[in-house]
Amino acid sequence: MRTHKRLGDGFPILKIGVAAALLGTSGSAAWANGDEDEEEIPFDEAEIFFELNNTDGDLGIHALIDGDAWKKLEIEAPDEREMLQIRVKSRLRRQGLTELFFESAEPSFDELAPEQFFRRFPEGEYEISGITIEGEERESDAEVTHVMPAPPQNITVSGVPAAEDCDADPLPSVGRPVIISWDPVIHSHPELGKSGVTVDVVRYQLVLEREEPELLIFSVELPPGDGVTPISFQVPEDFVALGDEFKFEVLVREASYNQTAVESCFELE
Repeated sequence: MRTHKRLGDGFPILKIGVAAALLGTSGSAAWANGDEDEEEIPFDEAEIFFELNNTDGDLGIHALIDGDAWKKLEIEAPDEREMLQIRVKSRLRRQGLTELFFESAEPSFDELAPEQFFRRFPEGEYEISGITIEGEERESDAEVTHVMPAPPQNITVSGVPAAEDCDADPLPSVGRPVIISWDPVIHSHPELGKSGVTVDVVRYQLVLEREEPELLIFSVELPPGDGVTPISFQVPEDFVALGDEFKFEVLVREASYNQTAVESCFELE
């Protein structure tokens, strides 16, 4: 069976093409000489969070920052070490940047164990600061936690138990209509991060891919439900009719923005 690439590769909804470098330097750059007593103006959006691919076994750190056009941006970890610094130059400096989304590399657990990952990125307040193109300061604090949602359980496709991964041979064969369902997630991951914690799921996301003859993607966000009733979604027949084999991903997002993903594949009867 052919090798399936990871969901989201080349998927513009999840990745935005802004290059940023994670740095290991210490200290924080002082960019402004304004009165420290002045009220700080926050970014419109400032989130730092983790994403776990429970199927592949890897973790990454993500950030989403949005606000007035800026020319300088930095992120400082709870230990006051500067983690990222961006300085916009030349023509782009006069234009400024507004929205920034990045995600780090996601080495497998064989390369970077979860315990090491969480030590590298400790819990606490991460300070996001910047300077607008008009020279005004912006600053927000993002609270980062090691509470990761548990992976959804009892995933079925049209009543057929989902494959543990896309290397299953044969893949589950399902009939129409294609209905994907799973049990609601109410606890944190049992094996990594902070276990035994009740989580506040804010949404689920279901992403489907048809890879051949060309990549097609269908994505939908679903409400968290009542915490008891299984989450269920019927894939539109218009999309199902476009292929014979599909890959799908279920993402669980917690109130902290941390999210856990599981992947599977199926084929139509």
